[in-house]
Amino acid sequence: MKKTAIPAYIILFAAVFAAVGSRTFLRACTHDDGSFGACHWACMAALGESGLTAVLAVLALPLRRERRGLYLAMLPASLLGLMTPGTLIPLCKSPAMRCRMVMQPAMMILFSLMGVFALAGWLLSRKEGK
Repeated sequence: MKKTAIPAYIILFAAVFAAVGSRTFLRACTHDDGSFGACHWACMAALGESGLTAVLAVLALPLRRERRGLYLAMLPASLLGLMTPGTLIPLCKSPAMRCRMVMQPAMMILFSLMGVFALAGWLLSRKEGK
């Protein structure tokens, strides 16, 4: 296994963890009457962004020549995922709500991890190409 593929495996793990978590243990607030607020849509957007990043990571594994470009594509995807909960899509006003206490910090950590490893993978593949 090439060392430039290692970041793709880590990104894939973090993306799948974020996608599964956004629907299960990291999900946004639930209301008593069955309705949902904006935090629900932030969670759904995080699901889409982590799905996109997972697909890019899966493509980066077998495609050695295109790996550098795929890592470069993962950077804005992870940045978008980092900014979605709370910045692009507002969350509940109360800091004691589940979306602010659980979902937002977890998604920020996971998408930051994806961005850091996408940058590391891009730098590794850049050095390998020379």
